Amino acid sequence: MPLAAPFTPLSVAALNRLVRECVEQNFPLCWVAGEISNLTVAASGHAYFTLKDEAAQVRCVMFRNRYQMLGWRPANGQRIEARVLVSLYEARGDFQLNVETMRQAGAGNLFERFQQLKARLESEGLFAAERKRALPDFPRCIGIVTSPQAAALRDVLSTLARRAPQVAAILFPTPVQGDGAAAQIAAAIATAASSGLCDALIVCRGGGSMEDLWAFNEEIVARAIHACPIPVVSGVGHETDFTIADFAADLRAPTPTAAAEIIAPARAELLGRLAELQAALQRQFRHGLEQRALRLDSAARRLLPPSERLARQRDHLRHLAQRLGNASARMLDDAKHRSAALHQQLLRERPQATALLRRTDALSSRLHAARERAHLQRTAHLARLADSLDHLNPLAVLGRGYALVRDDRGAIVTDARMMEPSAAIHVYLAHGRLDAEVTGIDASAEIARDAGV
Repeated sequence: MPLAAPFTPLSVAALNRLVRECVEQNFPLCWVAGEISNLTVAASGHAYFTLKDEAAQVRCVMFRNRYQMLGWRPANGQRIEARVLVSLYEARGDFQLNVETMRQAGAGNLFERFQQLKARLESEGLFAAERKRALPDFPRCIGIVTSPQAAALRDVLSTLARRAPQVAAILFPTPVQGDGAAAQIAAAIATAASSGLCDALIVCRGGGSMEDLWAFNEEIVARAIHACPIPVVSGVGHETDFTIADFAADLRAPTPTAAAEIIAPARAELLGRLAELQAALQRQFRHGLEQRALRLDSAARRLLPPSERLARQRDHLRHLAQRLGNASARMLDDAKHRSAALHQQLLRERPQATALLRRTDALSSRLHAARERAHLQRTAHLARLADSLDHLNPLAVLGRGYALVRDDRGAIVTDARMMEPSAAIHVYLAHGRLDAEVTGIDASAEIARDAGV
């Protein structure tokens, strides 16, 4: 924008706007290194601070959305590297830097190493979701890999004592930062895995800078977590801190306290759930008893007990005996009445004894004659029947020279084909029996021809 003529004055606002536009157009985004001082986070969420070095200082502002995405919290005295847009705050004419992002001084190389290792291990499948193991529902013992002096250990132990006092905890001590810390962390994980005492493992430490947490970004720790046979929960740093160990673990917790809460089921919740299950079991058991009681009552109504059945039978027999007695009494009474009536009738119709004796003698003579005739007739008939039976008597046939043949089972042999050679037979004659053996069979022979009849 061309400047106004010398004789035309500019307003302060116009001048500051022109300067801001000129500065922003001529200074692209750049990185500036320095030390933070006078850091203030306003209620709006914007961060204001001064970036200085030994020779100069400059005002800086980092707006809320970028400050919240930073992933760590700056502090006075920290040396940082900031990616900035050089600008001018028009309202006061203050020269300032609009900070888009920042990193702790020297963290640039670390972050690049972090990204490279993360990409390489991810390509090997160390972070694959399908290899993540589920945490145990009811762990009995939890291992903790951290420093004995770490505040994170106190947070984890207090959380476990509050939520799950029934769960035992074993500390596998190790340094969590400094030279050689990564190798010692990996060794502690391997010791916990080989002990066979723990159902799950917490690897944790409190928050800090990227350098402080760097031991958990080492490849040896990631591979130790990957090789651990029991589930591992990573609780390293604060919510915004991410390490390689977080990606290698079976589950990442935002803080050590959260790791303890995730891995240990709350005792109160378990007791509540147990009470619910117990109540449901009691309801189901009571319902089953009620159903079986109903079935028993229904069966009892259909099936009488022996005592009641016998009582009913006794009542029935008693009723029948009463009916029989009544019927007998009635029959006896009827017989007495008939006898009395007949006696009266007999008295009324008393016959003449002499006439009856004569008639009786006559009838007796006739009866004797008829009996003699009948006896003669039956004797003659019996003689005829005896003659007929003599003709049909098999013994009479045997007396004429014939024989009766039976096999060992007593069956009468009527056909030669019924027998087999060497079979035993019994020949019955008119007088006596012959036991013989079949020596030959001729089913075609004629009886009349062979017998010479």
